[in-house]
Order: sequence, then C-alpha cells, then structure tokens
Amino acid sequence: MGAVLISAAGLGAAAIPQPEVLTVPTPQRLAAVHAAAQREGWAPQTAMLRTAAVQAYEREKLPAAEAWLALYRWAAIFGRSEGDFVSGWIQAVNNAKVGHANMASRFEVRSVPLGAALSPELQAWLIGTPAFAAEFFALLSPVDFLPRALGILNELYRGDPLRFKTYASLALAIALVYDVPPPPVWPHAQVTAQALPRAFPAPGAAFAWWIKQDQAGRTFHKLTRLGADELKFVVDTPASFVDLEWTHEMFDTPLSHLARAYTTVRYRNDRVANNNPTWPGRTYRLHEILAAGGICSDQAYFATQVGKARGVPTLLFYGPGNDGRHAWFGFLDAGKKWTLDAGRYAAQRFVTGFALDPQTWRVFSDHELQFLSERFRELPSFRQSRVHATFAAEYLALGQSAAAGVAARQAVNFERRNQVAWETLAAAARQEGREAKTVENLLREAALAFQRYPDLEAQYVNRVAESLRARGETSAADAEVRRIALKNKSGRGDLSVQQGRDIVRRAAATQPLAEQVRSYNSVVDTYGRGAGIGFFDEIVVGFAEHLVQLKQKAEALKAVERARRALKVEPNSQLETEIDRLVKLIRETK
Repeated sequence: MGAVLISAAGLGAAAIPQPEVLTVPTPQRLAAVHAAAQREGWAPQTAMLRTAAVQAYEREKLPAAEAWLALYRWAAIFGRSEGDFVSGWIQAVNNAKVGHANMASRFEVRSVPLGAALSPELQAWLIGTPAFAAEFFALLSPVDFLPRALGILNELYRGDPLRFKTYASLALAIALVYDVPPPPVWPHAQVTAQALPRAFPAPGAAFAWWIKQDQAGRTFHKLTRLGADELKFVVDTPASFVDLEWTHEMFDTPLSHLARAYTTVRYRNDRVANNNPTWPGRTYRLHEILAAGGICSDQAYFATQVGKARGVPTLLFYGPGNDGRHAWFGFLDAGKKWTLDAGRYAAQRFVTGFALDPQTWRVFSDHELQFLSERFRELPSFRQSRVHATFAAEYLALGQSAAAGVAARQAVNFERRNQVAWETLAAAARQEGREAKTVENLLREAALAFQRYPDLEAQYVNRVAESLRARGETSAADAEVRRIALKNKSGRGDLSVQQGRDIVRRAAATQPLAEQVRSYNSVVDTYGRGAGIGFFDEIVVGFAEHLVQLKQKAEALKAVERARRALKVEPNSQLETEIDRLVKLIRETK
C-alpha cells in the first residue's frame, strides 16, 4: 500500500489511515512507530495508537484491534515516567496488602520513562512479537515492579538475544518473580532467616541454569512448552544451584513418582512432641533436611525443591485439618494438570490449602490453582473475551461507562469465567450511577457464573450481602451469608468458617455483649459441629480474646468450652493441646 513509501517520520507522527487500522500493524508500521519513538519518546505515540485500536474495535475487527491495543499498551508503558509509576505501584501494593518487611522502604526514582530500561533492539522485538505481548499483558499485575522487571528482561536479552527469544517465557517468569525480594515467611515460617536467607539468585544465573538443565534433558517438562504463568512456580527458589543439582543425583525418579519426595524425609515426631516447629539446624541445605528428618513443612519444602530442580512447577501448601495444621505440596504433572494433594492426609479433611503466589506474594488457595489448571484461558473464546474485557477497562478509565458496560458484557458472553470482565461490568454500572439493586443483580449473576468455584461464588455473595447491609436490608444480608455458608459446610468447611467469623466480628463490633455471645453460640452450633482447628483459629480464639479484653473471663471460658464440645477434638491432638493452652492463658490473665 502507499503508506510503505511514506517516510518513517511521517508514519510515526501522523494519524493512521482508516483502512490501515482495520488490519494488524504491518512490519513497516511497527518500524515507523519504533523510529518515531526513538526520536520523540514513546509517550507522544500513545494517543495515535489508542485511536487506531478503538477504531478497529468499534468496527468489530478484533484481530486488528487486539494487535493495535498491544502496541498502544507497550507505548503507554515505555512512555510512562518512573516517578509516576512508582507512586501508583506503592498504592497498589498497599491496597493489595502484599507489602512485607524485605521490601525496600524508600525508592530512588529516576526522571526517566520506563522504556529507558530497555534497549531499542529489545523494544523493537517486544512490539513485534504478538505471542509475547499476549503473555506479558495477560500476566501483568498492578503490584509488579516494572522498573526492575523491565531491567531484568533487558539484562537477559543483552546476554544472548537468540537464547532470550527461545526461552522468552522463562525470562518473563524470572522478571516478574525477581522484581522484588521474597517475604520473610516464604517458603514457610518455620525456619529462621539465618538458616535460610530469603533471597533469589541473580536473574542471569537463574536463566542460564534452567536453560542448561532443559538443554541437557534433565527437566521433566520441556521449559519451552510451559508458559510464564507456570514457570513462575519453577524459578521461585531460595535453594542454591548446588543444592538443586544434588537432587538430580539423589532422586532420579520419573515425574509420576515426584510425590514420593515428600515422604523421603523422615518425620520427626520428637519435634512435634516437644512443640519445636522451628528448624533446629544452623543451615537449611537439602541434604541436611534429608539426613536429619523434619516435620511437614520441611518435607513439603524439600519436595518442592526436588521438583523445581527438574523444571516442574511446584507449590508449598499449608492448611488446617481436623486436629492440627499441616503442610504439603502440589506440582504440575505430565499431563499439565496440577496434582494438589502430595503429602496431604485425606483422613484429616484438609479442605483447602493456601500458598503464596511468587509473582504478587498474594495468598491464594489450591482451589484457585485448580481454576487455573483448567486451562480455559487457552481457548479462542477466552482470547476474544479478554480483548473485549481490555477495551472495557480502557473505556472505564476514560469515564465512558456505557461503552465499558457494553464491552464488558460482550466479554462475559464469550467466557463466563472471565472474572476481570465481571469486575469491570459492576464498576461500569456504579460509574453510570445505577442503583444498588442493579449492581447487586450483576454480582448475583457473577456468583452464578462461578458456582462451580466456591471461593469465587462466596466472594460475590458476600459483596451482595455488604450492599444489602449498607442500604439497611440487614435480614436479607444475613440470609445471603447463611445460605452460602450452609451450602459450603460439607464440601468447603473453610468457607463456612470465614462466613461464621464475619458474623461474629460484626456482632462484636456493633452489638451489646449479650447479643455478641448469642451470635457466637449460634455460629458454634451451626457451623462448628465436627469442625477442626481452622474453626478454632478463626473464630474461637478471636472471640475469646475479645471477651478477655472486655474483662469477661468467665464468658471467655464458657465460649472455649462450648467450642470444645462442638469441635471434633481427638485426644492428644494439636487441637486439644491448643484449646487447653487457650484456657490456661485466659485463667492466668489478670
């Protein structure tokens, strides 16, 4: 077409002709935009590219719209000032409550755009590689620290561009995991910082090491066939490469037998009996764990590292059972499905396990991971849904709430499980000034869409209840909470515990003492029958401590004993020990 003959300067600065925006950007257009950005900066390119994306979207040319949108989003990131990003990032971390003690408390902000962290060659590759752009923007989180993440990508690209392009998903996983230090409670809290420093390896060394293992055929998964959303559970290790290589010699078993790595570590009953959960050794080397034995947290840590050394995504889970707390691990099996119960004891009814996402350091459950392992995000329908959802978010940010609502509705029509789209749909309704009942109905619709995923269903039902309560419909709100709690009592007791905890906390904050006690007793009688240590942790301890603060020791003791009668307390169990300890603490409180 004629545009090929126009100078690069003209292409970069002028509005893009209408016929051109209806097709994906040509190599010539990409080169022209890149050249203009090197002269003028990326920020001046964003308006033109956004207009092209919206025009393609509103003409229902989704492939073109998706491509122009990716180009616009790269330009927006590259052109954003570092200072503006850091202030927004700090707010996002605070909102998500994922800050921790190992993060820096002060940041030296440079007066440069974020794109300055990337070489022109890498910028050109990024804007011209649609598959990487799709993976990057699908995974990107508001709490990813882009100045560091982009710097890591640039470092890995500069080291070997060809190797970077071959292992781009691995590079992305390292960049998004290593962008901030890991928290002090990771991978679990039962080992001191002296024995196990919470630190990642150098990004370049990690990139080279896993590539070496992959190319030598020592990984159970081909790393080039895993996405960054899976590889982030490979590269998140504090173990040394010497330790990881040692596991190759000790555990030359197939992936189907990886669960055995957990029980390879001898269980130390004496540490449990002596109430000594913290690792007693001076260091936390893998061969020392194997030689000395350990408790469940040590077994789970050991097994996860054996998997990561073989290129297997692994996660350390912890959770409450009937009579104690436990740790186990999960891993991605040969069929790319998550095995979530390695080391988990069915008899103890460990309903839900929780882990830390190494990209965001957010706590998430194994049920959320199961949601991810369905891999529906790889379907063409979800890709279309994601395009609509992204445009909906763009419209919402610009205050075009009606357009945002239409696009978000399109997104959920293509894929009901697109949670981002449901959130945008509700936000658009609020921005339009729709009445609370309308928003509540949208939240109910979302809850119905996620009825196979109890965590998410309960989340939306609780938001309906909050809205009802805010407009004075207290009885209706309580009915919503009771309904979802009773629904989850048998299969998802942890969610019933959360609902019960919220009931007790609301009563403690708003009701006189007699009503507080009645609410607590009702929760114990309704949700506590046969429950375990999770109920004790979340409800009994908190309410007993609350009563003690009110100088109601007698009521606190009654509350604990009522729970003892309701819960499933096995003799000589951890739960029995902790109930006795709480009673003793209450009695000794002055």
